[in-house]
Amino acid sequence: MRFKWDYDFIKISKYFYTFSIIITLLGILSLAIFGLNYGVDFRSGSNVDITASKSVTKEEIVPVLEEIGLAAEEPQISAGSDRISIRFPSVLNEEKESSLKASFNEKIDPEASFEVNTVDPEMAKELGRNAIYAVLLASLGIMIYVTIRFEWRFAVAAIVALLHDAFVVISIFSIFRLEVDLTFITAVLTIVGFSINDTIVVFDRIRENLRFSKIKTRTDLNEVVNRSISQTMTRSLYTTVTVFIASLFLFLLGGESIRMFSLAMVIGLVFGAYSSIFIASPLWAVLKGKQKPNHNNPSKTTP
Repeated sequence: MRFKWDYDFIKISKYFYTFSIIITLLGILSLAIFGLNYGVDFRSGSNVDITASKSVTKEEIVPVLEEIGLAAEEPQISAGSDRISIRFPSVLNEEKESSLKASFNEKIDPEASFEVNTVDPEMAKELGRNAIYAVLLASLGIMIYVTIRFEWRFAVAAIVALLHDAFVVISIFSIFRLEVDLTFITAVLTIVGFSINDTIVVFDRIRENLRFSKIKTRTDLNEVVNRSISQTMTRSLYTTVTVFIASLFLFLLGGESIRMFSLAMVIGLVFGAYSSIFIASPLWAVLKGKQKPNHNNPSKTTP
């Protein structure tokens, strides 16, 4: 099924710029005041994943923790149908681990099995540092790739768009105090890859259309960008909606361990498609419009 997207995307982009700037400012404000709600992966502590043979509620777990003296640490308890996750802000020693397992088996489920993951403070700092390096190196690699394949204006617009997508996801997680763990970083890197792929498709069409267009004025340039976005809009929507549906059902049905990953993907996919259309391409048009005219060949614009 094909749709005709005959809109002046460049003209309405100023409203989307405003929307993005507002979200960015709210994100900066939230990060400055509240920061991120780091999970055990980025701060020291222990995460106990329990596989039970029956459904267990949070109300059943709390008395057990109180009895062995672990409730005072204010652990985060996520209880599912047969999987329970208990996250302690401090590292559990062997004695506490054994006490927790024994009490749980005795009071709640004798067939329960346990998986305990512990992150010490040094490991948490290293994980956080490596996560930042991963995002920065991915952005640098993409910038080099786009510069070589297209030109620096495309690279700048693409990097602004993908940083926008990543920062929006980080901002929403900060504003709503959602937990940030290693799966979140995986989701952000995936979003960066998806966003740049979507943006490159539009940029590629712009470059093709430029070869057959005579650009004399800013209006001609905007017309090429609008036409390119219209030609790729259906493809972008189909791709985004397909992945969005898969991510949404992963979020709803995928279980606690990948819930934050799925949620970050859902948010990032929406803003990835949005930024490719309303941020990256119009921004490229602005940068290209400021290019000094080539007096030797004024009728052509270098793709």
